[in-house]
Formats: sequence, structure tokens, C-alpha cells
Amino acid sequence: MAWQETCADLHYTMRPSNLLALAASLSTSAAVYQGFNYGSTKSDGVTVRVQSDFQSLFQTAKNLVGTSGFTSARLYTMIQGGSSTNQPTEAIPAAITEGTSLLLGLWASGGQDGINAEIAALKTAISTYGTDFTNLVAGISVGSEDLYRISPTGIAAKSGYGAEPSTLVDYISQVRTAIAGTALSGASIGHVDTWTAWVNGSNDAVISACDWIGMDAYPYFQTTQANSIQNGPALFQDALSATQAAVGGKPVWVTETGWPVSGSTANLAVPNSANAKTYWDAVGCPLFGKTNTWWYTLEDNDAVQTNPSFGIVDGNPLTTTPYFDLSCAAVSSSTGSTPSSTTSTGASASPIISQSASSNLSIATTPVASSGGGLSPSNGAGNGIGSSAATGSGAAPTGSSNSTGSGGSGSGSGSGSGNSTTTLLTTGKPTGTATSTLATATTNAASHLGGSIVAAIGALMFAAVAL
Repeated sequence: MAWQETCADLHYTMRPSNLLALAASLSTSAAVYQGFNYGSTKSDGVTVRVQSDFQSLFQTAKNLVGTSGFTSARLYTMIQGGSSTNQPTEAIPAAITEGTSLLLGLWASGGQDGINAEIAALKTAISTYGTDFTNLVAGISVGSEDLYRISPTGIAAKSGYGAEPSTLVDYISQVRTAIAGTALSGASIGHVDTWTAWVNGSNDAVISACDWIGMDAYPYFQTTQANSIQNGPALFQDALSATQAAVGGKPVWVTETGWPVSGSTANLAVPNSANAKTYWDAVGCPLFGKTNTWWYTLEDNDAVQTNPSFGIVDGNPLTTTPYFDLSCAAVSSSTGSTPSSTTSTGASASPIISQSASSNLSIATTPVASSGGGLSPSNGAGNGIGSSAATGSGAAPTGSSNSTGSGGSGSGSGSGSGNSTTTLLTTGKPTGTATSTLATATTNAASHLGGSIVAAIGALMFAAVAL
């Protein structure tokens, strides 16, 4: 093979020390990350996780019965829950102790004061932990589902305060400047959002600013489609394929997906351990070891997530024995490949969605063979999707506050008017806990989102939380 020939040539031209350095470099660049999402609170949604809690979770992930390789953690905030001084999350020393790699997250829906606090915590972590920390960093995510939350579907779902594309681009630039000249200067930076955000041409500036794209997709919440477990893997693949086609060849990391083990039925999607295993086998197993993937989730981290619950282990007490077989042993070569397009019943049940260059998703009124009916909110509440990040920022040093909501978007495809017409497929999803710095949320309502309806709803959301 070419790789073997290259190594043979290098053996004669490079000293052993150089060979070792090269091998280490190639190993790092070729690493495929595999892990779970971790919020900063325990399953009660209130008690903050400390170092020992994170260590227990990371140990559990590494030692799950029936599988191996879950040695990465995706975080939503750099700030330790309960901190009033921008202290870095205690997930970092836990990761150093356990050898767990980290997809860092900076919460980006708290305005400039919020991102300042996140960057301050990041810089403190670099100076405090040095290369023990920076060598574990898989990447840095600036924001989580901020674009979704300002879309019409996010607003309808009362998903909280988000951030405009131009704001995220600015924040990404600020993070690049902050890490320049540090041991993290070479870290890749991206943004995590629902896949509907990535196929929306209005958000192309964010794609351009990113080194990689984080995609969240949950067929369970696609309640306007035939979203039974039989169609779930194909619906996920449609989301992944649409995202890959939209982002211009940039790497797409699967930052959140999963199927609930319990909870309410969502259209045709039934939560139970058997269906969660089916989804794991058909979606997870082909991804693991090949695509950077952070599953949702090892253990729920918010009380509202109990319906539906995506946790694959019992957290009380925490156990390494999962609710279903994680071995992938039952995945044959035919089912082990990434699923292709959806069935005719799964792909056509959707409203027409259109967008122009000047707006986020605009929703047309003509349904196309809609089996679920429009953009009705799902029954899922809380941070069933990536916005569990908010719990990590819940006690941000500037006095942040959490707001939770339930809802989901419909599914569909279509084109719309405007100079930049894009075909969209939207995926239903639950809303998450949207966290913002309360002190700045009201002042940013007018300036950050230009007095739009998004700002009005965002301000009302946080005012309600404050009360």
C-alpha cells in the first residue's frame, strides 16, 4: 500500500526522533472522536456538576458494557456552573485525569458580555492547565443552535434567545484572536446548529467562518413526517446528506443525535429501549470510528428531559450497564452502512419551506402530503437537543438565567422567493434550555436583534424566567 511505501522511504531518510514526532502528528490529525454530550447540571436540572461528577461520567463512558472508545466529551460552556468569577468548567481537570478529549463549547446567546465571559474562562483554562488541557481539545464550538432559535420555527417553539449570523461570525473572529499565540492557536473552530440552519442560505456567512460544521438531527422530533423507527435512520441520513451538500465540502461533525428510551410518542416515533437500540445500530454504529460523533446522551442533565429521556444509562446510581446492547454486533454489512434516502412515505410528509437571502426560514402555507400537519410543537420539552448547553451557562458569572421551552419544527422541502433561493428540508426538534446573561438580555433585545419580533419574544422569555 502507498502508506506502507511512504513509511519505508521515511525510515531511511529521517532520524527515529523525527519519525516519532511525525507519527504522533499523523495520529492526532487522523483521530476520530467518539463520545457524548455533557451539560453542567445533574439530572435534577439544578445541582451543578463538579470535577468528581464529570470524572464519574467520563469513567462510565469509557467502561460502558458492550462497547468501547467513548473517550470524548462535548461541552456547551467554558464556565463552571455556580461560578461568579468566570472560572473554567471543572470538566477540564476531570478530562485531564481521565484522558478524555474535549469538544469545547462557548455559549453564544448571551450577548457580548456573555461571550466575553466565555472567552475569559477559555483563556484562564489555557494558562491554568497548559498543554495537559490543550492537547485534549478536539475543537472549539462557538455557539449551539443560536441560528435555530432565531428562525420562525425556533420562535414558534419558544426556544429562547439566539444570535444572528453576523453576530456569530464576529464571535468566531473574537475567539480566533483570543487563542492566537497560545497553545490552542491551531485549534479548529466551528459552530453547532440544527441541520435546518445549515441548509438555509441566509446563514452562509457562518459556514464560511467555520473550519467544521456541527450538525444536530433528531428524527424522533420530525412529527410532520412518517417518523417511525423504521424511517428514522433514513430521515437522519437525509439530514446529513443535505447538510454536507450545503456546506461546501467542509467537514460535518455529528454533534447530537439519538433516540429516546422513554417518554411520549411523537407522531409515529415511539420512545423505548428497543427502538433506541435500533437507532443506535443503524445510525450510530456506522458513524462510530469514522465520523466525529457525540451521541445524545449518556445521562440526562435536566429534569425536563425525563419526557422524553435520551439517557442510555441510569444515573441514580450511575451505572456502566446500558438500557440496551451497545455492541453493534447485530449490525450486518448491509445494515451497517450509512442509510440512504428516505422511503417515499418518510420523505414527502412536509410543509413547503422557503427562504430568501434576507431572512431565516419562512414558512409557506401549502402543505405537501403532510402526515403530521404543519409546524406543530412536539411533545418533547427541555434540552432534548443540543441546547442543554444552557444548563452549563445557567450560573454564568454575569448572572445568567435559564429558560426552557417545548416544541419542534416540521419537516419538508421546497423553494422560495428571493435572490437566493435554497431548497430546505426541516427537521423537527425539541427546544432546549436557552441561557442568556439576564443583565444584558434586555438591553440587547433592541440592539442585538434590531427590535425584531425575535428580540421581543426573547426579552419576554427572559423576563418571565426572572420572575
